Amino acid sequence: MSTREPTIARADLELARRAYREIDLYSVDRSPCAVDVSDNTNLFGIPPAAERAYREAAVSSLTRYPPLYAAQLKTALASYAGVSAAEVVTGCGSDDVLDSAIRAFTEPGETLATSDPSFAMVPIFGQMNGLQVSKVPLTATLDIDAEALAATGAKVTYVCSPNNPTGLLASRAAMEGLLELSTGIILLDEAYAEFSQQEGFLQMAPRLERLLVVRTLSKAFGLAGLRIGYAVGPAELIAEVEKSRGPYKVSGSAERVALAALTEDRPWVDAHVAEVIENRARLADSLRQLGLSPLPSSSNFLLVQVKDATLLAKRMRQEGVAVRPFPQLTGLGDAIRISIGPWPMMEAVLAALRRTLR
Repeated sequence: MSTREPTIARADLELARRAYREIDLYSVDRSPCAVDVSDNTNLFGIPPAAERAYREAAVSSLTRYPPLYAAQLKTALASYAGVSAAEVVTGCGSDDVLDSAIRAFTEPGETLATSDPSFAMVPIFGQMNGLQVSKVPLTATLDIDAEALAATGAKVTYVCSPNNPTGLLASRAAMEGLLELSTGIILLDEAYAEFSQQEGFLQMAPRLERLLVVRTLSKAFGLAGLRIGYAVGPAELIAEVEKSRGPYKVSGSAERVALAALTEDRPWVDAHVAEVIENRARLADSLRQLGLSPLPSSSNFLLVQVKDATLLAKRMRQEGVAVRPFPQLTGLGDAIRISIGPWPMMEAVLAALRRTLR
């Protein structure tokens, strides 16, 4: 009998899709930290009605498939957005909705345009779908460059407003210019819109031929762990995204909890959005007193330019506080991003910053 070790088969990289070969797994430091203000989620907890719905979920919601396309949730989101249910599509987080929309409206080899800096996953979605990704720098005032984005001739153009990681809104004039000049689909990511105190484009999206507005329940509604995103737009476009994203993308328990948050606990959500806005201004003042210059923000975080973002974030983690480092952002250089939470948490951030800067 042979004593040779069995040969362990290794997957040949040539079998993988060419577009995937240079993609790295999304990776950020999520090791436990006493105070974590690194990921822009709701640091105030979840709406009480949503927690109650989660605890009371029937076993049947775990043993059976959820509704095909989350019809009840679409109806509740349509009411929230002021549109019809046929003008809403849901997904497993706004990432899923964005990826599905990109896939629905592009062929391999076509162009996806995005501002730079902006949401880091969008160029990866473009690469995964075999697209050419055109990154267009923000203007000197950190607004989107509508003319340059339109000039790419992109089949799909992505805009994040308020933008991640800068926190700034795209100006109304720039967005209207892009809608006029662009010939492709525009994906407007308004994940942080509830913190902007601006109307946004959500309600008017169905009346605009080529606009899809994407939002999430991960931020203001505090349901990041349940992964619920949605898009609003013309029913014809929404139907194509629905095909692309497929059935069963929102779990039954997630739909139950989201319905409770949307229909029973809006006052809780509104109150904590107001607290974020108040603490955002207070934190910005405190950072300026430390000699730092946070960018103006319309979101639930602040971006702060620093000398060495990676080193500063590492030292703050040693002080028990996790922030998100952004080395070498286009047009900005190094920066850290700080999510806004209850004021005692912000005091801990400031104390760690003082020790680190010293």
